[in-house]
Amino acid sequence: MSYIPVSAGMSNRPESSVDSGGQHGRNRSDGNEGRAMAMTAASPMLPPAYTGEIAPDTADRKDGSAPPASYLTVFSKRGQVDQASALGEVGAWASHYLRSHPLMSLNTVGGQMVLGVRAVQYLFVDLLTGRFQVGEFIAQAAFMAGTAFLPTVLVTIPISVTLAIQFTLLAGQIGAASLSGAATGLVVIRQGAPLVAALLLAAAVGSAVCADLGARTMREEIAAMEVMGVSPVRRLVVPRLAAVIVVGLALTGITSFVGYIAAYLFNVYLQNGTPGSFVATFSSFATVGDFTLALVKSVIYGAIVAIVSCHKGFDTHGGPAGVANSVNAAVVESVLLLMIVNVAMSELYVIVFPRQAL
Repeated sequence: MSYIPVSAGMSNRPESSVDSGGQHGRNRSDGNEGRAMAMTAASPMLPPAYTGEIAPDTADRKDGSAPPASYLTVFSKRGQVDQASALGEVGAWASHYLRSHPLMSLNTVGGQMVLGVRAVQYLFVDLLTGRFQVGEFIAQAAFMAGTAFLPTVLVTIPISVTLAIQFTLLAGQIGAASLSGAATGLVVIRQGAPLVAALLLAAAVGSAVCADLGARTMREEIAAMEVMGVSPVRRLVVPRLAAVIVVGLALTGITSFVGYIAAYLFNVYLQNGTPGSFVATFSSFATVGDFTLALVKSVIYGAIVAIVSCHKGFDTHGGPAGVANSVNAAVVESVLLLMIVNVAMSELYVIVFPRQAL
């Protein structure tokens, strides 16, 4: 058996300890460097707006001297380039919108005109050939009447009362309080009744029609009907067009009656008007031609609401959000077209059939 000298063993231990200590020291330094690199990588980058304030080579200067001028020039140029690119993007978007929006508007108007012509053509052909969808027409008419009847009546009453108040006050100021019935007849029968009915059709009925057809388009039911050889215009648009026109006529008659009754009751019982003068002046100014004009307006308004709503429903894209956008666009476009057509028809009627004296 051989023995190891104590001095040799003691001399070897510090050597190994020095080596292991050096190795641990290197490991600790490597770990610190790794953590520093990780913190540097995880730290958020400064936005370009602050780059000019904290330029490179600034943190390394212990004397507090300013960085070279070249750094500030580079970073200021970068800010100018970013601002110019943002303005360029805005200008490009504006020019693209101005170029594409008229084309999209013409496409929409053309599509609605084609759909309207085809729907009216199929309506008369189906009525003459017996292919009209009677069941779909009855279901849609019942739904539309139930949806729009009560809101139309509730809107007609305050509008008629407001008009009666204003025209009675105006007639009293000029010394013609007995002509309040004539003013009510002119406004309610010729303008108020068809316009209120059309607005409620656009808001309540048109939105429902557009949402229904838009949901069918998103579920690809319209494409499936076309694949099977079934015309979506003949199967879906024609019954809804006829239902909207019929319901519009009925709502116009109801609005005229409710408006007359509300104005009469308010004028006689709350404004101390004379019943005889109200009825006499009303019948003198509100003629059969005015009521006929109201019915013609209701037919045209109903056709506008039906065609616009069906076209927007067929043109839906983009999922559920697209259906909501189509409904919004259908209601807004219908209201705008109704106002424009109302002005045109009223002026045309006044020119063709001038107002006769009392």
